Amino acid sequence: MMEQVVRVGRQAALAAGAVQRLSYLKPHHIILKGDIDPVTEADLRCQETIINLIRQAFPDHGFLAEESLGEGTAPQTLPASPYRWIIDPLDGTVNFAHGFPMFCVSIAFEAEGRIAYGVIYDPLRDELFEARAGAGARLNGEPIRVSGAHRLDRALVATGFPYDIRERLPQTLARMQRILGVVQGLRRAGSAALDMGYVASGRFDAFYEENLKPWDTAAGLLLIEEAGGRITTFQGGPYDIYSPNLAASNGLLHEQFLDYLRN
Repeated sequence: MMEQVVRVGRQAALAAGAVQRLSYLKPHHIILKGDIDPVTEADLRCQETIINLIRQAFPDHGFLAEESLGEGTAPQTLPASPYRWIIDPLDGTVNFAHGFPMFCVSIAFEAEGRIAYGVIYDPLRDELFEARAGAGARLNGEPIRVSGAHRLDRALVATGFPYDIRERLPQTLARMQRILGVVQGLRRAGSAALDMGYVASGRFDAFYEENLKPWDTAAGLLLIEEAGGRITTFQGGPYDIYSPNLAASNGLLHEQFLDYLRN
């Protein structure tokens, strides 16, 4: 079955990416799910495209997806199935809506509670990040690995801001100040899935963020692990897709990184 999962997951990511590419820089119908949390017509079309393609191949599989009828709910269909697809149809909606070229499709396949396949597709750069459990991570078919950076003062680190940033502002700024004081550079590009793909491919040495959702991180989690990296919570505990925060790195500087995230 896994060969078909990979084929269908890749097809769905590419199809949704084509929708994004065609919709980019055109006027959008925007609905706000929260004060700074938009959804566009492209989010909904991408999700419909992905789910329809997957259902044709796997009609009994379940879904956990970000959008539902523009209301921002996260429906899980067919919960009795041991197989589930976790979908962010357009990660980086704020960027997309403003014409900022940093967004992607993120799709993960979960079998009996474990992520077995993940794909992240950047349609503007035509970059397809993929990972299969136990088989490594790839970018456009070529193997990728995390970076070899050992020191934070030589590290390029990524972060993101949660949609409830206004309630978390003091602690978020304090944490960012600590990180800025020790790293070579800090970037906030606005797509957690792409940030994780960039950690897996060695472009970023580390990434951290709070209050991410399962569809933000499911594919990236497998990519980073299969590329040789490490993911934990800020406290250093095991990370899963429901954890309240995420610290990802190449593994070599992870403990140093955690010291500044915690303290």
